[in-house]
Formats: sequence, structure tokens, C-alpha cells
Amino acid sequence: MLLPWELLILLSLKVCLAERNPRHGPVFSQEPSDSIFPLRFEDNKVFINCKAKGNPAPYYKWKVDGREIDMDLNYNLVEGNLLINNPHATHHGGVYQCIATNTFGTIISREAKVQFAYLQNFSRKPRNTVSVREGQAVVLLCGPPPHNGEIKYSWVFNGRPSFLLLDKRRFVSQRTGNLYIAKVEASDVGNYTCVVRNMMTNATVYSSPTPVELRRDAVMAEYEPKIEVQFPESLHVTKGSSVKLECFALGNPVPAITWRRTDGNPLPGKMKINHSNGVLEIPYFRPEDAGAYECVAENSRGKNIAKGQLIFQNVEHLHWVQTLKDAHMAIEANLQWECRASGKPKPVYRWLKNGEPLVLEDRILLEGGRLAISRINLLDSGMYQCLAENEHGAIYASAELKVVASAPDFSKSLVKKSMLIQRGGEVIMECRPHASPRASISWRRGGEFLKDSRRRTIMEDGTLRITNISKSDGGRYTCVARNPFGTSSSTGTLVVKEPTKITVPPLSVDATVGQSIVLPCEVSRDSSLDPTFKWFFNGKLIDFNKQDHFEMIGGESAGDLMVRNIQLKHSGKYVCMVHTVVDSVSAAADLIVRGPPGAPEGLMVGEITDSSAQLSWGSGPDNHSPVTTYSIQARTPFSIGWQAVRTVPDSVPGQMFHATVIDLNPWVDYEFRVVAINNVGVGEPSMQSKQIRTKAAVPEVAPGNVSGGGGSRGELVIQWEPIPEELQNGEEFGYIVAFRSLGTTTWKQTVLPSPDASRYTFRNDSIPPLSQFEVKVGVYNNEGEGPSSHVVVVYSAEEEPSIAPSRVLARTLSASEIEVYWEPIPQTASSGKIIGYEVLCWEEGVQESDAEMVKVTDTVALLSGLMGSTLYLISVRAQNSAGAGPSSPAVNVTTKKPPPSQPPGNIEWNLTNSKIFLKWEHVKAMGNESEVTGYK
Repeated sequence: MLLPWELLILLSLKVCLAERNPRHGPVFSQEPSDSIFPLRFEDNKVFINCKAKGNPAPYYKWKVDGREIDMDLNYNLVEGNLLINNPHATHHGGVYQCIATNTFGTIISREAKVQFAYLQNFSRKPRNTVSVREGQAVVLLCGPPPHNGEIKYSWVFNGRPSFLLLDKRRFVSQRTGNLYIAKVEASDVGNYTCVVRNMMTNATVYSSPTPVELRRDAVMAEYEPKIEVQFPESLHVTKGSSVKLECFALGNPVPAITWRRTDGNPLPGKMKINHSNGVLEIPYFRPEDAGAYECVAENSRGKNIAKGQLIFQNVEHLHWVQTLKDAHMAIEANLQWECRASGKPKPVYRWLKNGEPLVLEDRILLEGGRLAISRINLLDSGMYQCLAENEHGAIYASAELKVVASAPDFSKSLVKKSMLIQRGGEVIMECRPHASPRASISWRRGGEFLKDSRRRTIMEDGTLRITNISKSDGGRYTCVARNPFGTSSSTGTLVVKEPTKITVPPLSVDATVGQSIVLPCEVSRDSSLDPTFKWFFNGKLIDFNKQDHFEMIGGESAGDLMVRNIQLKHSGKYVCMVHTVVDSVSAAADLIVRGPPGAPEGLMVGEITDSSAQLSWGSGPDNHSPVTTYSIQARTPFSIGWQAVRTVPDSVPGQMFHATVIDLNPWVDYEFRVVAINNVGVGEPSMQSKQIRTKAAVPEVAPGNVSGGGGSRGELVIQWEPIPEELQNGEEFGYIVAFRSLGTTTWKQTVLPSPDASRYTFRNDSIPPLSQFEVKVGVYNNEGEGPSSHVVVVYSAEEEPSIAPSRVLARTLSASEIEVYWEPIPQTASSGKIIGYEVLCWEEGVQESDAEMVKVTDTVALLSGLMGSTLYLISVRAQNSAGAGPSSPAVNVTTKKPPPSQPPGNIEWNLTNSKIFLKWEHVKAMGNESEVTGYK
């Protein structure tokens, strides 16, 4: 549709202004929502919020219950917010909508239901007296006054300041406010007042008192429960809401209230039951909480049951799945919008334009949430809204349609001024002017318009594509754009350069761990272009500032890569990439790094005997050098670290993944590991196997260093080195000691069940001293007897010396020391060698058995640590390997008096030239101290 030129000029002016300060229609940033406001008598004002962004700034209007609000004493606008002064519950409650408008159009907000919480006073009319027999039930009606908002009911008894306490006998329904007394007692006589409190306004009102008096004509007999307060038979509950079920029964005796689920399932732990059991609360309702519930009222006269069904109501609140986006479209174009909402029940859709229902024309098609307008014109511009609604509410989505008509304009999308392309390459010259409607595109080089050819193509969107470029293609290219409102052009220059080529590419290479190599990368290029070299390792750019192993070397036309101290991790693909401002080229090479093999995997221990174990394993990585042999290592609690062990075969080849370990010790815990070896070196060991124990066997090693001798008279002492634990070969290990007199044929045997035993003493008083015996020591365990040692000859014990030392002399050296001398006993007085003497010393009056003993090997002894001025008795006896002989007769000796206990006093000194003169007071010895003979 063609437009008057006046409209086009106005539109161009609007577009120019919009570029400097983007202009748009109104968009809500804050919308009114459903609210309940408390009514107060002082300073009672209510704000309903509404705020919209837009340029120019929008102005506002409001609707209530579909009619526009006239601003008066009760209604005022504060920016976009609606202020209600001194609201009235009836006059000002209703459904409100905010309307925001600017030059681009109008939008309306969602509907907001506004209510007012209030509580009127009770009627002052006196209430009738209620007469009731003792034991009978009574219901006192509250009859609350008109109100709105959440209400809480309580009762006051006889005007007391506190509310009536509720228990199993008394109950207040929060649905009706009524007070229920299951069984009246004499103490219940009095006045009852219903108290109603509005939880939003905090207002509280009191009813007139209801007197309760007791009838004396009779006492009510017992009767079965009657459920007076009962929850609905069916109740629909939405997810996450809280449900309270009330149940209370009248009866005599007072009924007990219990709750249960009809299907027998236990009540969930989150459920709350109040102290009188009259209310069951289910917070945060979930689908699994749905079902039939029962309230059971029971006393000694019978029981009654109330039932109800809680039905889960699966309400999915409306929310947008697909919303609208603003559209800036060229005149005569086709508009398509779609909005989609999700909710249960399924929503229906309505469309608004500038706040009013969309008027249908032949060009406008509505289908659910889809809107299509063909051949749009300037009059279609405006604010559009999609409404999705169901029985639970409505949601709004808004968008602006701007219809644009303009001549071609390159101010924001010029043809690229200079394009550098390598010879033989391809160039794409884009031409994207802003035009409405879309412009037709043509290209010219110099003054000649271009046509499609084998190498040149003008694409549908106006882009010029030239392939297999030659030097002659260089020059200035101009894009010319036309539409019904004008013509415009933009020019760029194409510069053709020689292509970059890699003349010395990197070659694939093998290397060994620890070596260094260079991967070359040299290029030929256009002399006016500077190349940039980059290296990639396994697809990742190498950062030479963070890599110790990599360095780039070379001149202007080379970017060689040096890899130092190569490791296994450096195996992979290396790519040299060379960039210039016109092209990029690359070349790749593979580096294979050979190293010692990786650890073998999956080591398993198979059949185990007393001296062997079968092992199997899997190959680890060979690190590009085949495994030549495997080495088996073992570790026991008795070994120092890992030790190589013998195997069958003796050398395990690299293609074999099993072997038998031999020459193991029976009944020993072993761990094994496998090491792979190749031409580069020895690899890492495998994970150790689980610990195994070889089977038990008869001991194979006999005790060593069997010897003996010594001991007391009549003893034969036999000694040996015990067998180490790793050679005991089984449980219940012990020793068999055998001996016989030299020259006899019968062996005497003794079994020692201790594996740590290393000595055995045979005692018989009839054995002559130093008799010769043949001795051997064998071993055994629970598998049987092992070998015995070689037979050795061992002497029995000697006889103690028969005489005492003679000519014992003792002299005192000081207050604490005595020196003792004696003659040695002749060798004929002992059957064995004298090994020393024992000197006994004791004070006069002390028993010889309590004497102190000093052992010496000579015939002189120094006794120290004695007391001064004390009489001591001293005796000496000889000793050999069989023991000590008789003691010599005791000799008497008295220690000297102790030295003076007081130090010299009043010491004075003088220094004269090189001499020091000292003076002091003499010390006088006490009666029990020795005389002073000198000073030091």
C-alpha cells in the first residue's frame, strides 16, 4: 500500500530521533496483584502499585470492575500508583486494572482483586439463658458479626481476663465460632462470652454474655458419642496448601477422639493433632496425602465415626511457554506472532491492541495463540497483548509492533573499505543496507555494472562472491541499493596478495624419553605480509610462557618447534599454523615417544602350594617399545623391601602373561608384583597382589650352634639358636631335645612346644660333675617332624668349691671405704674353674643373710658407700659355674670417723702485686668427727 509523502517525512524524523534516544512503547515493570487491606479508622490510605517503562514516559489510567475511575477525593494518582483515601469495604472493593499509554500505544495490566479486612461489633442485645442438666452436652452459638479476612474465635468464662482453656471436654470450632461442651459439670455454670479477633486488623469484639445454669430436676444418664463437629465428606486440596479437619463429639462419659486413614496406612509424621484431638492439620499437602480419613469418637457406651475424602486437585498455574517479542518490520511485510501458555485447565487466548480487543479484518488471522497480519502498514503499529486465561486467572504478554518505511541507508553497514585476499582464494563482499521495504541490490566495478559469470555470483541477499581470484580482480567495487523511496551506494577496495605456503613442513618422528628434537616449519609468503606462527599440541594451543619443554626458534619465515627433555606425555599430533592478514596455512606431524613400559595390570594369584604360587597379569602400555621380559618380585613381613624371586620359566618373555614363582617358604604371607622391561629400560611395578599365605609343610631346617654346659650341680644345660619364624613352615612349631651319656645307646627325649625356646636344663642329682653327654636338637610342627642337628658333646655342671678362702684381711681407708684381701683357694678344691669371689659385708647386729654383696674376679675388693665410725663384719667365698662355696670366718673392721661437717668461715683475701693473701677461721672437729689435719 502506498503512503502519502507527509507520513514518510514524519516517519523519517521519528527514526532519526530514535537513534539518539531509543523510543519504545510502555512495558510494565510492576503490576497490581490480588490484595487484602486492613481497614483502619485513622490515616486509612491504600496504595495499589503500578509502574511502566517507556519513551516517552507513559501516563496512567485505572479501571475498577470494568469502568474507568474518575480521580476525586477518594482516588488519586501517585506516579502510576493508585491511592485510595478512606476506603470503604463495599464501595472500593473490586477488580482493578492499570492502563499505561504513550505515543506508541496502550497496554493494560493483569486484573487484581482488591478486598478490605474488617470486623463489625456484635449486637448488644442480651442473650438467652441456657439451662442444662449435669452430664448433658451443650452447644453455645457465637453468631459472629459481619466481617472479612481471617478470623480467630475464643471464649471468656465469667469475664476472666484469660481465654477459656480447651481440653477433651470443651472445643471451639474455628469454622463457626461455637463452643461445644461434651459433658456439663457443676463448675461450668456461669456466663460465656464469644471473642472474635480479625487477624489482619487486630480488631477484637466481644459478644453479650450467654448465661448457663444447671437444672436440678435430674442428672443426665450415660449415652454413646454423637459427633457434632464434622469435616466435609469430600474436600479438594491443592498441592502445598494446609488442611485443617475439625471433629468433636458430645457424650457421657466424655468421648475420646482418634484419627486414622481408612486404607490402614499410618498418619504421616508431618501431621499435627492438637491436645484435645479435635483438629487434624496436614501442612504442605502432597498427592500421597490424599485419601479417606476417619475421626473416631468412643466412650464406654459406644462409638461413632465420621468419614471424609481428601482429593488432590492438580492445579497447574498459568505460565508462559512462549511469549511475544517486539517486532520492527518493513512496510508491506507479513507479521506472525505466537504466544503459548501452560496450565490446567487448558487456557484460551484473546488478543488486544492498545488495550482494546483486536478488530479483525481480511488481513488479520487469529487462531488460538497465533496472530498473523499480512501486508502490514503504518496504521498497524501499536502495542499488542496476548491474554491466556482459564478459571483460575489470566496472564498477559505484551509486544510492540513498529512498521518502518525508509530509503536504503548504509550509515550502519558500509561495504568493507579494504579487503585483502590471496591469489586463488575466494572473497565474499556483503551488502546489507537498512531499507524498508527491502532494497534491490546491484554491483559495479568502476563504471561497469557486474553480471553473474563462472567466477562471479550476486547472491539473493545482495552478497557478491568471487572465486579463484587473480591479480586482475583487484580494484574498487560499489554496491548500489534501490527501493521505492530512494537509492544509495557504498564502495570498497579488493587487494590481491600472493598466498602463503609451507615449504619445510614438520615430519613425523620417533624419539626416546629424555631426548630433544626440532620440528621444522618454514614458509614462503607475500613480501608485504608478516606471518605469525602458532603451534598446537593435540588440538590445544601451546603457551610458550607456561611450558618448560617447548621453545619456538627460527627467523622471519620460520617458526621451528624445539621439544626438550621429551617425556611420554609429549606423544601426539603437532600442528604448525601460520597466519597472515589474508590467509592461514597449517601442517601436521606425529611425535612418537618411546619409554620404559607402563605398569602391568590386573595381577592375580592362582594356585598356591607350600613352595610355589601361580601368577597371571595383563600387559600395560608398552610406550612404543615392545616388552622383552617380565620380572617377578615378592615381599614378606620378614624381608627388607621387595626382592626378586625365582620363576618357571626362569626368564619370563614379554609375550607371556603368567609364571610360577618357586622356592617360597611354607606358611609365610607373600605379596607379589610384576615389572615389565623393554629396550628403553625398566618400567613401573604393577599394583601389588592381595596378600596370600603358602601352604604348611614339615620343617626343613635344623637348629644351629647346639652347645651347653654350666648350670648348678646335677644339671645338664643344652642351648641352641632358635629357628626364625619364616622357616618354621607351619603352626604348633616346637623342638625335640635328645641326649644320652657318652658311650650309651639309649636317647632320652623332651618336647618343647615353644617356637622361641633356645635352652633346656635336665636336672638329676646323681649326675657326676662334668659328665660327657651326646646331644642333638630336632624340630617339628603340626605337619610332622623335621631334621635334627648334628650330635655334639656337652658337659654336665661342675661342683661348687668345697673350701673357703683363707687369710682374709680388711683395713679401713676412710669413713666410707674398706679394702679386703685374701688368699685364693687351691684349684684342687673345685671340680671346675674358679670364676670369681663374692665379698659379703654387714653391720654388727644385722643378719648375714641381709649382707651387701660385691663380686670380683681378683683376690682384693674395695667396699665403698659405707657409714663412718661403724663396725662391719666381712666374709669371702669362692664361685664357679656351679655356684658359690662356703664362706670364710667373718673378720671385724671399723670405718674411720667422718671428716668435719662445717666449712671454714670468714674467708678474707687481699691482692698485693701478683700475690693473693687468704685468711679464714679454723674448723674444730666435733666429737664424732676426725681431727682436722689440713686445708685445701
